[in-house]
Amino acid sequence: MVKNKLSFRVYMIILVFILAGVSILSMAWGQIDIPLKTAAAFLFKSMGIPVLTDVPVSPEQQAVLLHIRLPRTIVGLLVGAGLAASGTVMQGLFANPLADPGIVGVSSGASLGAVIAIATGFSEMSMFATPLFALCGAACAVILTVGLAMRHGKVPMMMLLLSGVVVGMLLAAATAGILTVVNEHKLQQYLFWTIGGLDYRRWEHVLMGIGPILGGIAVMLLMARHLNVLVLGDIEAKAVGLPVVKYRLGFLALAAMTTSVGVCISGNIGFVGLVVPHMMRMLIGPDHRYLLPASVLAGASFLVLCDSIGRVIASPSEVRVGIMTALIGTPYFLYLLRKTYTTTR
Repeated sequence: MVKNKLSFRVYMIILVFILAGVSILSMAWGQIDIPLKTAAAFLFKSMGIPVLTDVPVSPEQQAVLLHIRLPRTIVGLLVGAGLAASGTVMQGLFANPLADPGIVGVSSGASLGAVIAIATGFSEMSMFATPLFALCGAACAVILTVGLAMRHGKVPMMMLLLSGVVVGMLLAAATAGILTVVNEHKLQQYLFWTIGGLDYRRWEHVLMGIGPILGGIAVMLLMARHLNVLVLGDIEAKAVGLPVVKYRLGFLALAAMTTSVGVCISGNIGFVGLVVPHMMRMLIGPDHRYLLPASVLAGASFLVLCDSIGRVIASPSEVRVGIMTALIGTPYFLYLLRKTYTTTR
């Protein structure tokens, strides 16, 4: 538990070193093995850091690192950070550690948008069709959820939660209905997308996600104090002059936008937005001024690490990152829960 700013800085330094380490692993591991020193030299050179400048990088290695590994790593960092930040905000808004970014129908809406793009053939016209349809579906799902939950200009959190569950079930049923009439090829294409993965990510995907995700995270960090006030309850927030509805909808919109953009460029990747914030809360504490930045770094590291392990664990085949997040995260999450429960008895 963070007791002072010094302890927080120590945690942040550790998380930054972990982030750098898993980024180097992500650049080095894969079907084409690249020495860690070479990968680190290329990564430092790309960042303009004058370290390991004497390590040679062959043209073949540079092509793999620049056009395949680096964009894949950056997409993983962006998506992991975005999902973790959104999960932290959602758990704070709902005052529930089981809340995740998909609780307001984002994932279901994105899945429906993706299956529409695949079923209508738009996905074969452009590589951006499925992500854009997924983004539109996620946005419509959130708007529908908030519209159903709003009462007299207010958004009760319980109504929002129930509306999210209902909208998610409705959209899931619509997705299943479309899948029953598509051919086997399109069905496989949808299943490949919905598992979630970072393979075949290119610089176009980086450009698509870097602005909205980093912008959303930045605003969340700037508004962390207000989130602390909202967690105290509506009465306390109003007592200090905070416009509860506006800030609640603002945080909800930020989390939904960040999540939907992450989902649209990587597919549905679960577990990160649920477990990483909970793990960081056990270490850092509930203050979102400290919890949010720690969750951002931890989420980025966790997703890239899972992707890196998935590339080598069953080589030459690849285990998609959506599967790896559950396989790696679940045992550790259960261990932390058991440890916490034992120490509090």
